[in-house]
Amino acid sequence: MKILVTGGAGYIGSIVVEQLIEAGESVVVFDNLYQGHRAAVHPDAIFVEGDLADRAAVDALFDEHRPEAVMHFASHTLVGESMENPFRYLGENVTNGLNLLQSAVRHDVRRFILSSTANLFDDPERIPIDEAERIVPGSPYGESKYILERMLHWLDRIYGFRYAALRYFNAAGASTERGEDHHPETHLIPIVLSVALGRRDKVIIFGDDYPTRDGTCVRDYVHVIDLAQAHILALRALDRGSRVYNLGNGQGFTVKEVVETAREITGHPIPAEVGPRRPGDPATLIAGSDRIRRELGWEPKYPALRDIIESAWKWHQSHPNGYS
Repeated sequence: MKILVTGGAGYIGSIVVEQLIEAGESVVVFDNLYQGHRAAVHPDAIFVEGDLADRAAVDALFDEHRPEAVMHFASHTLVGESMENPFRYLGENVTNGLNLLQSAVRHDVRRFILSSTANLFDDPERIPIDEAERIVPGSPYGESKYILERMLHWLDRIYGFRYAALRYFNAAGASTERGEDHHPETHLIPIVLSVALGRRDKVIIFGDDYPTRDGTCVRDYVHVIDLAQAHILALRALDRGSRVYNLGNGQGFTVKEVVETAREITGHPIPAEVGPRRPGDPATLIAGSDRIRRELGWEPKYPALRDIIESAWKWHQSHPNGYS
């Protein structure tokens, strides 16, 4: 199958591309390299540099490469930035996604995987968070993903457009060749490892007075390769209908546990300083992924925090300057 992957030069997208190619699929990557890296694109993938805001370029992409399915990762993704610049998210994320969907429909492509987000659940009533949880987006970023999910719902009803919306929690870890290189970096594990590499002086822990086992926030970290395998399973299940899945490890780790595990793996003291809470940070977010386990047989191969951090550490050691 020929699969178009938007944002395939980014962190999650590039590792999904890698796993697709290892599974024998043909892949076309479309990326403007705003957040992605050309060096992250698997050499066996066709790379097209372009922007989803350019409708003519998107149509030309479909005309030339004739994909049979689409995986959509290209997006602005910073929750904090979306609170400061909501129009970039409610505007560009939504409009660019619409351009992609319109081209897919015009070219009779009816299989689509959306990279969605756990930021749909700002105020969960239950932990773990399953697919029945009420949707209350936590930011314009989360809202933009929910708008795209609603678009997909209507395209399914009107055109028989089969889709899977995969709402993942904290993607982490690395493959041997590909890992996390964001500028600026906002994710905990690469920030902690950057201290071990000597690129930062310390880690700031935002609050240690939460109602958790050690006072710091609990988050669900899922290995990026396990996420990639979930995308492949979801794609192959679309002939049986559209679907929505929450994707996570199913267990939570505190900020202090992440820091301590990184200390053990790296052998570095990794100084940590407690700062004030960040506004809007829930105490605990853990995914309930029973539905995808039951329906598609998805089972994380790397659920242990140590395995996740160790894979990231190996990649950062071999790429101390990222993809630069």
